[in-house]
Amino acid sequence: MTSKDSDAVWRRDEIESPCVKLCTVHPVERICIGCYRTIEEIGAWSRMLPETRRAIMDELPARAPRLGKRRGGRAARRGEC
Repeated sequence: MTSKDSDAVWRRDEIESPCVKLCTVHPVERICIGCYRTIEEIGAWSRMLPETRRAIMDELPARAPRLGKRRGGRAARRGEC
């Protein structure tokens, strides 16, 4: 089974997931750095009504800037963050 075939197993007629398979939760913002959903949204996604999913999908682009500022590295050590 190829990767493309295994992805097909998860396809449904409902709204697609915003998952980009970069699943890491930001420790401060508590949202996934790949899709910008919260842990609660990710866990409940398959049980949500299509209207609820659409509302969340519409909100996701506005969440991206929350992860834009780096808080570590040299700037953090120098107190610039």
